[in-house]
Amino acid sequence: FPEILSNPKLVLVQGTLNVVMKQNVTLSCLSQAGSPPFRYTLFKHNQQVSAVNRSDLTPALFTLPISSASDVGEYKCKAECNNSSGGKYSNSLNFTLIEPISKPVLSSPTSQAKKGQNVTLSCFSENGSLPITYLFFKGKQNISPQKTMQKREAAVIFLFIDSLSDFGTYKCKANNSFPNNTKYSNSFNFTLAAEDRNHSQHLTISLGLILLLLIIGFALAIPFFIIPLYKASE
Repeated sequence: FPEILSNPKLVLVQGTLNVVMKQNVTLSCLSQAGSPPFRYTLFKHNQQVSAVNRSDLTPALFTLPISSASDVGEYKCKAECNNSSGGKYSNSLNFTLIEPISKPVLSSPTSQAKKGQNVTLSCFSENGSLPITYLFFKGKQNISPQKTMQKREAAVIFLFIDSLSDFGTYKCKANNSFPNNTKYSNSFNFTLAAEDRNHSQHLTISLGLILLLLIIGFALAIPFFIIPLYKASE
């Protein structure tokens, strides 16, 4: 008696489900039971893509070139043989296109800060497949745990300006699942707010004046105190 056709199995034999542009993937479709010959048809969203005939129990292979965004999505295959009516369908495989990220932009609502102030930094890549992971740096040292964003939104960190050393150069980097695609942002510097800058300048001037007065006082004391003491000791 003719063997009853089984549902075919669609498997990926070359490539990954996360694909990049200009990549080829290969699919295999096979029914483990049924009477040859077989006809295997590959569908994308119910639209026929390709068909292969097999005279034995060997899989049908389909190679797909990923050349545009329309090439990704859900694929299924259908198996038919002489004694089947309507054929049987396989499981589905869903391909997702991953795109490289764009250079992230590092910004803050304010570029001026004063000591004792809380500030924020945000890092955002406008393009690229989600999720995107961000990391913040001051100089070459990272200053926060990495932040993985599942939505198209900026990663934000909060900083406390405690000393003048906190006014250094900040950067962030971003990457996603696209291979070899880490991008660094622009540099960002906080500047000392005008009132703090004036206060620092006044303090520096005051210290300078005090030092100058001490030098002048010491110079004036030489003929009146130090020289007489020196002569007395002789």
